[in-house]
Amino acid sequence: MLKSPTTAEKCPACGGKKMITDGNTGEVCCGRCGFVVSDHIAETGAEWRSFASDGENRARVGAGISLTMHDMGLSTVIGALNKDSTGRPLTAGMKSSIERLRTWDSRSHAHTSADRNLRHALNEMDKLKDKLALTGAVIEKAAYIYRKAMERKLVRGRSIHGLVAACLYASCRNTGTPRTLDDIADGINIRRKDVARCYRLVFRELDLKMPVVDPIRGVSRIASIAGLGEKSKRKAVTILDRAKKTGMVAGKDPMGMAAAALYLACLSTGETKSQKEISTASGVTEVTIRNRCTGLRKMLEDQI
Repeated sequence: MLKSPTTAEKCPACGGKKMITDGNTGEVCCGRCGFVVSDHIAETGAEWRSFASDGENRARVGAGISLTMHDMGLSTVIGALNKDSTGRPLTAGMKSSIERLRTWDSRSHAHTSADRNLRHALNEMDKLKDKLALTGAVIEKAAYIYRKAMERKLVRGRSIHGLVAACLYASCRNTGTPRTLDDIADGINIRRKDVARCYRLVFRELDLKMPVVDPIRGVSRIASIAGLGEKSKRKAVTILDRAKKTGMVAGKDPMGMAAAALYLACLSTGETKSQKEISTASGVTEVTIRNRCTGLRKMLEDQI
């Protein structure tokens, strides 16, 4: 295809300055007499090739490295589409060979017990991501903690589900995601006691540094489950802010503090919610709510 005339150089035959570039042959010729000035020019077109059916995918690379995949996403994958490079379907014999290659390729990715263990654990984390509505950052952190536990040989002889739940809970604590031990245990369908035991092991052996959980993060979750209004939520946040300034929340269960603040906020705004309903939504007992309400009431009376 001929491109527009250029004035980059002068024709040595006739002195003309109008040069025409032929993109198909790679020649530069004079637009006046036709003399070929150069027959090899640099290719200035795209250096990528698109094999997609729509031709719009211009990506040069694949997905980024991720700890949530057992091979970190660096392995090759034999596609499930039984077609060749030209788009034609494979013959019956070739299709059988490709199926066998897929099987051996899948097996070669996890040829040791540690690889199989890691693949199983990461699959469980991926299931819990949707079940518990967790973000990708939480799963990435949980996968990092699990890999560290494997390096310390904490996985051998222990339940994969228990360690997966412990790593997820540690990740939620580290990222400030409001999920309790009961939520994690119910999601993976094991006992809360087993999750707590594995979490203590991981916390101790890996020397994890966990930030103090902010009780305000649990307000929205409890209010959403209990069906409370925005006015009560804001009032509860105000109460917890005052409690944090006085140091009252130190050493207390964050969900218990959030539930007590919401109950007091309901009494203040006139919403009719019983301690039983708040207890069911927050996962703490009514006794805990009453004890925390006593302390919060005393704090509010002292500040008046």
